[in-house]
Amino acid sequence: MRASAKKKSQSAAPPALFAQLNAQVALDAQADGSIAAHFDGYTEPLGTFSAAAAERAQELRVGLTLPSPEGDAVERDVERLIRQLARRGLVEYHLRRADTDDDLVVIEPQIPDYWPRTPKLGDATTIALSRFAYLRRRGAEMILESPRAGAVFRICDPRIAPLLTILATPQTVSRIRRRDDYPGPALLALLLDCQILIAVDTAKPDALRQAEGDDGLVLWDFHDLLFHARSTEGRQANPLGGLYPHTGLIAPLPAVRPAWPGKTIKLQESGVTASPFERLLHERHSARDFDDQKPITLAELSTLLDSVARIRSKWSSQLEFTDDGPDIEYTGRPYPGAGSAYELELYLAVANCDGLARGFYHYDADAHALAAIDVHSHHFESMLQSAVFAMDATSPPQILITIAARFGRVSWKYSAIAYALILKDVGVLTQTLYMMATDLGLGGCAIGTTNIDLFAKMTGLDFHVEGPVGQFALGRGLEPPAS
Repeated sequence: MRASAKKKSQSAAPPALFAQLNAQVALDAQADGSIAAHFDGYTEPLGTFSAAAAERAQELRVGLTLPSPEGDAVERDVERLIRQLARRGLVEYHLRRADTDDDLVVIEPQIPDYWPRTPKLGDATTIALSRFAYLRRRGAEMILESPRAGAVFRICDPRIAPLLTILATPQTVSRIRRRDDYPGPALLALLLDCQILIAVDTAKPDALRQAEGDDGLVLWDFHDLLFHARSTEGRQANPLGGLYPHTGLIAPLPAVRPAWPGKTIKLQESGVTASPFERLLHERHSARDFDDQKPITLAELSTLLDSVARIRSKWSSQLEFTDDGPDIEYTGRPYPGAGSAYELELYLAVANCDGLARGFYHYDADAHALAAIDVHSHHFESMLQSAVFAMDATSPPQILITIAARFGRVSWKYSAIAYALILKDVGVLTQTLYMMATDLGLGGCAIGTTNIDLFAKMTGLDFHVEGPVGQFALGRGLEPPAS
């Protein structure tokens, strides 16, 4: 009787989606219809809206039913306001029953473009939990997320956890509907839209890895894709960078490791004249400010790319450990690469180069040529400004090199260590760029963050197929002031 009553209650009060302001955000509506958001001491203009929409917007403090795209003019105006808030990370979405204040889940957007969608699911649709999805504790909350998802789901109803457990095995929607803990179609649709759930072809029950969407994802291990998405900008809303999060909790480690006890063997000082390479190592330093009155020249850029990244040789060989495997193509380049995969590609955002037009380019390491890529100007400027912020510089670098990886070149061969190998290759290439820039009398600076979503928009490449794993600012460094 109790289970029957529960199902009746669920049928009478299906969950609905609400948009709600983050707790620290306040809206300010002016008489002219303009609305601004106030948070953390900042004011962010959102645009001009109708008086009716501004009045409805006050409900965002406690939760406003998500407007329908087929609604009237006021509904569309409210939707536009919510999207403006969402692009700034100032709103979250609550899936709750219309007749209670209890949330099933709270949806926290991780990308500016996220908008909750609920595609219709037929009873015969077979769904399963994505192998990239995971459930974890965050403080006192339970979080469901995936590096593929545009949002994080904060689980509020404990009955959702058993449902996720059974979805490790493909289930039809009709079978899930018969469960006592069935949360309603909206949650399943939201999770499917975020690719936390995937639709499975019942004719291929053993192909769950392939069901994730494309061959590029087949090549990824769970931990590698998670590390890539959560250690870069663009697909997460977590704080990132030099924030000193443990100040006051743990003392900083000393710069020099305390010596081990026991016998010490003192090494002799080098008495020989420093070699050219040793002098380069000593002269190398990070340059964050560049002399825009004397920009790098195209000839200098050509020399640097030729010396650092140009393909020197090409060959192919049969797959090892087998007599009937495919031939694998390899290249040789000036820097060492894991397994000779040479998965790294260079993309150049050129802001100021004598002899080269401002724009975005790909370096063709085989032809030793630059291919211009047409990108939106605001994406181009965003990439340069992100570098300025990351370096704590006063102006953009003359050239910003984005080091991107064709991930499948490494993950096709290596298991469990693919992404780690890629990052090692990035370190090697970065040092090579430093050495060659120093040798040419240029300045350079490695940058620790990249925006994988911005790069995807600029190139049209899926973030898991080819994406940024490092950046390097390049140009003619400013001469240090005279002492």
